[in-house]
Amino acid sequence: MKIISSPKEMKEFSASMKAEGKKIALVPTMGALHNGHLSLIDIARQNADIVVVSIFVNPTQFGPNEDYDKYPRQLQADAEKCEEHNADVIFAPTPDEIYLKDASTFVNEEQISQHLCGKSRPKHFRGVTTVVTILFNIVKPDVAVFGEKDAQQVSIIERMVRDLFMDVQIIRAPIIREESGLALSSRNKYMTKMEQDGATRIRKALLAGKELVDTGVTNLDRIKALVIHKVTDAKTRVIYVEVVDAKTSLPISELNIGKSRISIAVWYGETRLIDNIII
Repeated sequence: MKIISSPKEMKEFSASMKAEGKKIALVPTMGALHNGHLSLIDIARQNADIVVVSIFVNPTQFGPNEDYDKYPRQLQADAEKCEEHNADVIFAPTPDEIYLKDASTFVNEEQISQHLCGKSRPKHFRGVTTVVTILFNIVKPDVAVFGEKDAQQVSIIERMVRDLFMDVQIIRAPIIREESGLALSSRNKYMTKMEQDGATRIRKALLAGKELVDTGVTNLDRIKALVIHKVTDAKTRVIYVEVVDAKTSLPISELNIGKSRISIAVWYGETRLIDNIII
């Protein structure tokens, strides 16, 4: 397995693989890899000849007073996990290699990004779409794999790829969870074991919302109210609970069974957590 930090070297490697007729898959990550990320690598392995895992903590998707400086960075441990899962390349550039000092170009998606996390994290998705575009331009993947825990992010990437006629197939990968039901996230490391156990109320609240729908309830306000009621306690501050289209992550006015999603974001103590469920 190769570790490449230079965008120029990464482009040259990808060009040489494509010249040999090889299909390239990209798994974009910010590192601190867990089993959720590793499942993306496994899916990439099934869909391509060459698997590239990018590890880059992207500064442009963090807002003021967010956790950019303390976001976990562990390249050596990440590299060992990538090798165990048969990745071919880790692309691990520095911010200075991705963003020139006078860089002034950004990529904006201006519909899906206005909702859910986009409301409470201004410019977050502008940073995501910009860095993903840069990674696509460097790595030139045929396919890219994203996890559905970040369902809104995947919807935005799919829209960007469609609108800008990008030659890359986006593969959605299912959410991977702890046995407790807590969705795997690099930010789970911020919590104590007791806090992680307590945060399982997020998944339980989503399941309660799904069960309500399964009884025949389709009123969106009732569904959201139940989820908010189930998740709220002294340690949990709800950022949003919304019922959205499962494909686009856009708000809906009427439930479409099997094609709708409850999306949730909370502050659990000092940790921001998101999750979702198809209903």
